[in-house]
Amino acid sequence: MSNTDPGRSPESKKHEFAFIGRSNVGKSSLINMLVQRKHLAKTSSTPGKTQTINHYYINNTWYLVDLPGYGYAKASKSNHESWGSMIETYLKKRGNLTTTFILLDPRLEPQSIDLDFIRWMANQNLPFSLVFTKSDKMKKSELLSSIKKWEDTLHKTWEVLPPMFVTSADKHEGREQLLGYIQKLLK
Repeated sequence: MSNTDPGRSPESKKHEFAFIGRSNVGKSSLINMLVQRKHLAKTSSTPGKTQTINHYYINNTWYLVDLPGYGYAKASKSNHESWGSMIETYLKKRGNLTTTFILLDPRLEPQSIDLDFIRWMANQNLPFSLVFTKSDKMKKSELLSSIKKWEDTLHKTWEVLPPMFVTSADKHEGREQLLGYIQKLLK
């Protein structure tokens, strides 16, 4: 189901796991890798492809929710504002939202837009985890250094960090860890 009105999301007591991140962080590719389907979530090299809340019913058990990306996208300012309102309403009002996976590109320094979103989630007392995408695009030492920068940056605000996962949609890395975490939360 796809829609732009969080109030029209599926009526359900089933757990929901949302995925969000800056535009072009690899959200749709990660979702396709997790469910092992190449074209479930639409991918594009153009940022801002996802513009609706997309619910995917997984194994008749839970929903995977693909949210629009935040940040740069080729869209009008009014579209960006409506996405922000739509995302905020969904995240704050969805009672069966179990956790949100915030996707981050480890090739970039910690970005203020990501840090602001992480702080907002924490201030709203909304559970979340961090998922580093595109890990195959870096040398192992660079990846570890980037994750350490993120940890150091986050430790300036928090003593305990949220769960973190490292993934590559192209190499199918991190799939078992993410799905294992979801299974743990389902129990």
